[in-house]
Amino acid sequence: MAELVPPHGGGGLKPLLAPGGARAAALERAASLKKVSLSSREVSDLLMLGMGAYTPLEGFMGEADWRGVCLDMKLASGVFWPIPITLSASAEVADAISPGDSVALTDGDSGEVLGILDVTEKYAIDKALECSHVYRTTDENHPGVQKVMQQGEVNLAGPVITLSEGHFPETYKELYLRPEQSRALFVERGWSRVAAFQTRNPMHRSHEYLAKIAIEVTDGVFIHQVLGALKPGDIPADVRTNAIQAMIDNYFVPNTVIQAGYPIEMRYGGPREALIHALIRQNFGCSHLVVGRDHAGVGDYYGPYDAQDIFDELWEGALVTAPLKIGITFFCNACNGMATEKTCPHGPQDRITISGTRQREMLSGGEDIPTEFSRPEVVAVLREYYSGL
Repeated sequence: MAELVPPHGGGGLKPLLAPGGARAAALERAASLKKVSLSSREVSDLLMLGMGAYTPLEGFMGEADWRGVCLDMKLASGVFWPIPITLSASAEVADAISPGDSVALTDGDSGEVLGILDVTEKYAIDKALECSHVYRTTDENHPGVQKVMQQGEVNLAGPVITLSEGHFPETYKELYLRPEQSRALFVERGWSRVAAFQTRNPMHRSHEYLAKIAIEVTDGVFIHQVLGALKPGDIPADVRTNAIQAMIDNYFVPNTVIQAGYPIEMRYGGPREALIHALIRQNFGCSHLVVGRDHAGVGDYYGPYDAQDIFDELWEGALVTAPLKIGITFFCNACNGMATEKTCPHGPQDRITISGTRQREMLSGGEDIPTEFSRPEVVAVLREYYSGL
């Protein structure tokens, strides 16, 4: 019997999605409550709370948890947590809400009621403090910093119930797996050592190589992609899904890979985001997270291996899921194959460095993409998408 890693926090999974039978009554109750509109990031966090991916959180963080997470990566309880999960409102909206009130949480774009928050606390935060600790910068050109700076003046805290999963289950069907479902799938396959591979891009040869290294040392790989909001220029999730599936079908041994997605919105937080990616994957049942070069980074805000090094700063017992640290991967013409700096003795003149950014440039410009860079079946899917732009 496969023994999977336990959910984070020492207890069982805590999905906060209201059971189907209770949802209609809760929605009826929500209709009479004051409404608080959520940003896309807050919608994503509410959905993650709903599916249990943020176990053991029971809602949006109060001030003690927020401060502890920013400064020490710990909740007030002492449990490890690297990034604040908060809900903000304008001063005008917050003035009309008091601790003890319940409010309906609505999607800022569609207006759909997504949940109910029982307000226990409201507080102002030091946005610069959050950004300098979590993102290591206060530069508003950083997309994560920009989101924090755009928040309302007041945070509302308290336990939530989620009443909808938005469009994700219908749009992505079998791809949309909740933690309890991924765990059941791993057990069914007899997997106990599972490596998660986080991606927001189609997988080129370097990604493929990373996944295959992971398969060599675990029972299987969970290619777990971002379905939430991305930054401009990123390839949509449905196109990415088809491209990744083409790679899996043609270049992986059957039953060594599971492709799935989840509704997180990227914060591009580099090292801290790598940590929360590992924490989330622990809840999904993964024993390892592949952490390659510049994991979850953006621009040049982080060093290429900062996201690997931060795992060495954790105290014993902070996380069960471990990083699978892998260096820069590339195609070496002299080796005639994929390699890393640990396995290839040749110099830069023999190496074809592969990146998602360069691949997007080549596709946009109609350039030929060599097989050393990306598989032809993958390129065909991407070319079809780019031809329609």
